[in-house]
Amino acid sequence: MMTSKRVMNLEPGFKNSSGSPPPSTAEIKRDFLIPAPKESRIEMFSPAYFAASAAGGLVSCGVTHTAVTPLDVVKCNMQIDPAKYKSVSSGFGILLKEQGIKGFFKGWAPTLLGYSAQGAFKYGLYEYFKKYYSDIAGPEYAAKYKTLIYLAGSASAEIIADVALCPFEAVKVRVQTQPGFARGLADGLPKIIRAEGLGVSFSGGYIAGVFCAIISHPADNLVSFLNNAKGATVADAVNKLGLWGLCTRGLPLRIFMIGTLTGAQWGIYDASKVFFGLPTTGGGIPAPAPK
Repeated sequence: MMTSKRVMNLEPGFKNSSGSPPPSTAEIKRDFLIPAPKESRIEMFSPAYFAASAAGGLVSCGVTHTAVTPLDVVKCNMQIDPAKYKSVSSGFGILLKEQGIKGFFKGWAPTLLGYSAQGAFKYGLYEYFKKYYSDIAGPEYAAKYKTLIYLAGSASAEIIADVALCPFEAVKVRVQTQPGFARGLADGLPKIIRAEGLGVSFSGGYIAGVFCAIISHPADNLVSFLNNAKGATVADAVNKLGLWGLCTRGLPLRIFMIGTLTGAQWGIYDASKVFFGLPTTGGGIPAPAPK
């Protein structure tokens, strides 16, 4: 009866309670249309374009990584102390019992700042190197080898982004896995600098960046190990963890984390480009530089 009444209300000549005729079908459809983004005033591959890309990367990486801090705390502790943190469920239970809810958010400040910096460099420089390598290749080869050029741009940006991240990552891992080391970034970073400089942090981040190009998870375990064992080497990590442990410890939780983070980051990044009126990632071949 409700359906038939609604249909009757749309018949010609019907007037609603206010005495005005009902909206036409065209008017109803028009009300539900989402306006297209306005044409961007940002010139493609200009300094403003790269700045907008960096801003989108900053938001996408900083926000998403900070949101999954509880998962990261459990993962890092499983990597460092597998005898105590034997599984994901037991890891959550132990942390909750020993440290309370606040224990799940240890290291949120270096996570936010570190991954914001990483995101800004990663996405901003990705767009820059993509354009730079396309100009070197020329229009014909840029179109023919588009995928390889984009991969090269991504790899170049990632190396620089990981170097920017590694001091913050070193603080984050120690705050999360070494009770009493520091309360957070403000006292943790000066403590690392006084004790070690940033050499260990830099080498850990650099090694991780190289290894991530081959396979991601062993590098993640390696970073956690190097940041918790002063003066340790890659060989020490392999001897203690074993190749199998290096490849699999904490892997299921990290698969969930990375899948969620990657999807969310690219979604936010492309949304920011749409907001600025710019084409989404991979939307076109960079125009050749004027000669």
